[in-house]
Amino acid sequence: MGRGRRGHSPTVGRSRIRAAAVTVAGVFVLVGILGFVPGVTTGYDEMTFAGHESGAKLLGVFQVSILHNAVHLVFGLVGLLFARTVAGSRVYLTAGGAVYLLLWLYGLVVEHDADQPANFLPVNGADNFLHLGLGLGMVLLGLLLSAGAGATGGTLDRPLDRP
Repeated sequence: MGRGRRGHSPTVGRSRIRAAAVTVAGVFVLVGILGFVPGVTTGYDEMTFAGHESGAKLLGVFQVSILHNAVHLVFGLVGLLFARTVAGSRVYLTAGGAVYLLLWLYGLVVEHDADQPANFLPVNGADNFLHLGLGLGMVLLGLLLSAGAGATGGTLDRPLDRP
């Protein structure tokens, strides 16, 4: 088997980016589930379907709602599907990271303005910092691990129609 640019096997790079995508997606699934667990989520009886009025906080810090938890679950499940291929892993990490950077900006805009119609996801300052960190981390993982996964002109995956 040939070696990549830096002396690493392309297979190792492929497994790293897929492992990173599976790990990130798995954490999202776990967080989505934990958001529905009383005790892990404080103020559980104050949880609303959507909106900034939800009094529930995951780990007593991150404001959540039913919609917020469902989004985490779906985002994680989609990530597990995407992580089946190198190209999908790259897309999940980089595009998903970009989505979280947009959520960070959304949080900065709507956090202090309860009357905004766009204020449908509960976010607080802790959520904003988490979204920023997730966004940057996911984009960096997607880009840095792509270098060892055949991103420089090698084949990324077999086409979908082949076994």
